[in-house]
Amino acid sequence: MSATSTDVRCRRQTVTVLFVDIVGFTGLVDELDCADVRDLQRDYFSTVSAVLRAEGGIVEKFIGDAVVAVFGTCGPDAGSPAGVRRAAAAAARAGLRVQEALRGRLLAGRHPVRTRVGLATGTAMVDLDETRDGGYGMVSGSIMATASRLQAYAPHDTVVVCAATQAASADAVAYQELPPVQVHGRSAPVELFRALHRLDESLVSALVLQACG
Repeated sequence: MSATSTDVRCRRQTVTVLFVDIVGFTGLVDELDCADVRDLQRDYFSTVSAVLRAEGGIVEKFIGDAVVAVFGTCGPDAGSPAGVRRAAAAAARAGLRVQEALRGRLLAGRHPVRTRVGLATGTAMVDLDETRDGGYGMVSGSIMATASRLQAYAPHDTVVVCAATQAASADAVAYQELPPVQVHGRSAPVELFRALHRLDESLVSALVLQACG
């Protein structure tokens, strides 16, 4: 563990960042009274946050219509290969559950929405003193921007992940490979995968035993 100052404890480790936002939010709120916007946001943020926390994520910030969460910052195996796999799988499951929770739901009792979720796994600086909900600046690094950019390429009502997230969580979630995309700031195209559904753990175990036998 390294310290960047005497007051802040930080360490470099691998985490998974989840970024979710509402499609067409600006156009939607332009037609609403500010009180209606507030009611919509409160319902949206509370619904999404509950799902993320249930899967072990920490909500780092709210930005307009976006929710940013981090997986894999805490725990005895945080940053280890097993911890990275567990965090990536939890984040992917959370993304799918967010879509399930919002599908067909009328926020504030009247507003249907469509969302996109992007996941990225990579190295970041983690501020251990901010690893809690609302820990703005808890995670620093390009991985935050990558997750935001990936969600912009997601088809509506889907979850897309980077290659590192897919590789780490392939035992827990089924994926479909998508065409690579050119992301701003990256010299080479970025591989994309769409999360389809959670894999049944009992089925996975049976397949492993069959392969070993």
